[in-house]
Amino acid sequence: MVAPITECPVFATIRNDKRRAGRVGTGDSMSITMLGSAAAFALLWAMAFPVSGEPVSYEAAVAADRAEVTTASTTEGSDSGSAEDALTSEQLAHMQGDARWSASARLYHAGGGGATGNDSLGCRPIAMRTVAVDPRYIPRRTRLFIRETVGLRMADGTIHDGYWYASDIGGGIKGQKVDLYTGHGRGSMRQAMHLNVRTLTIADAGRFDGCPPSWDSTPSQSTQMASNAGTGSSVGVSD
Repeated sequence: MVAPITECPVFATIRNDKRRAGRVGTGDSMSITMLGSAAAFALLWAMAFPVSGEPVSYEAAVAADRAEVTTASTTEGSDSGSAEDALTSEQLAHMQGDARWSASARLYHAGGGGATGNDSLGCRPIAMRTVAVDPRYIPRRTRLFIRETVGLRMADGTIHDGYWYASDIGGGIKGQKVDLYTGHGRGSMRQAMHLNVRTLTIADAGRFDGCPPSWDSTPSQSTQMASNAGTGSSVGVSD
């Protein structure tokens, strides 16, 4: 059995008021019918597309999007901003002194089609420390200070101090080029991606013995670095 169609109470009240006033005609009935259709459509639209809260303007939406992008850019791979305030006297000297080399940077990683095994010195590569060089341009076992990496926020939140170690070489590295080792997997390159294909300013911070130090250790200056005057190192000479 089909249930009878019940008129909306609002429109029934309007119709009854008009009848009591003796003013219900053909035009009035048509107006009420059109009003009912419009209200029904509005009701269906509200049910299909519910609105929560106040409407957001285009300008507000753009501002929120910009704020989100800005927040993301200040985390991994960005400069800390205040790192230079905490530099040692040695770091300040390297920042302000003359650069020994300039080189175009590339990034490389281990695993997932990247590098395998130890570096050319037989050492385990250290993420964000190991650098592959052309030994005819930058001698191996040179401790490098790369200005553009000072204050770089790395994946684990550590702030880079600018020191790198030339302990690897590569067949594709010729002349004024360096490869920065970022760690395991392609994702590790994200923290240094803004350095890719960028010309870096590199200062000579002396020589180091053994292998590049890990971030967990603090190498002593006497065992890890010798002054340029003591070693007589020069461009184009490799060990």
